Amino acid sequence: MLVYIIRRVAYVVPIVICVALVCFLLVHLAPGDPLVAVLPADASQELAAQLRAAYGFDRPLPVQFGLWIWKVAHGDLGTSIATGRPVLSEVTRAVGNTVMLACAAATIGFSLGLFLGLVAGYFRDTWIDKVAAAIASTGLSVPYYWLGIVLVIIFSAQLNWLPAVGAGPGGSNAWSWDWAHLRYLVLPAITAAAVPMGIVTRTVRALTADILSQDFVEALRAKGLRERQVFRHVVRNAAPTALAVMGLQLGYMLGGSILTETVFSWPGTGLLLNSAIFQRDLPLLQGTILVLALFFVFLNLLVDVVQAAIDPRIARS
Repeated sequence: MLVYIIRRVAYVVPIVICVALVCFLLVHLAPGDPLVAVLPADASQELAAQLRAAYGFDRPLPVQFGLWIWKVAHGDLGTSIATGRPVLSEVTRAVGNTVMLACAAATIGFSLGLFLGLVAGYFRDTWIDKVAAAIASTGLSVPYYWLGIVLVIIFSAQLNWLPAVGAGPGGSNAWSWDWAHLRYLVLPAITAAAVPMGIVTRTVRALTADILSQDFVEALRAKGLRERQVFRHVVRNAAPTALAVMGLQLGYMLGGSILTETVFSWPGTGLLLNSAIFQRDLPLLQGTILVLALFFVFLNLLVDVVQAAIDPRIARS
């Protein structure tokens, strides 16, 4: 097991380097001048040159990449062009809100997905299976932004039960674990949970149906095991694959919540990315993308380790 973990960690190092290189190159290949957001329309050439030198944009790309990696390794993601504040502080605050939203959405989506998938797998080819399949297909088919807008219209505009945008009363982004703040999390979490719920439902349904059709399940029942005990064996055999799918979905929710956060004005990394793109804020864009990509890489590493702990056959292979 220890050798397996060391080997997986060794695989992560070149991936992290490649991720950093791609993050750096993508934002520099985009057209336009990043200093347009801060330079006045009548700025002189001397002022523009001074700003480019201050942000390091006057140097060759390989030199810029080397300096950027050196600073990142020391915890410095640069300074935002638009706000003048450290990128690390901006990203840290936004990441906390995104992790909170992703965990809430994962709790809803994975719980419903596991329940519907197990029930559909046990009662396959029945009306229960068809209902679960319909719910999963609906979750997969509905676009994030459309579902978010519909939920806002119903629960905010018409029923006035839940707030439409923001993360706290009065537009405040300061979080507190009380109902006054939690109610702002409900609609974004439901919106973000729709697609993961559908994917987990389909995956678990297929796994459960396949495991129940195998010979060892019939052998367990022939030995006189209760259905509850058989169920435990089914869950244990389905857990590694289901866990891998859920880990990937959690990574997607951490990195792909830009539409949900934009619809609900949730102050997370998605909204931060949206602002950085429109303001052409390269340091903020690079730092946010890098942090989200590293989250995804290390989350997959964690899933691999947990999978091996659940199913020792993975580590031995």
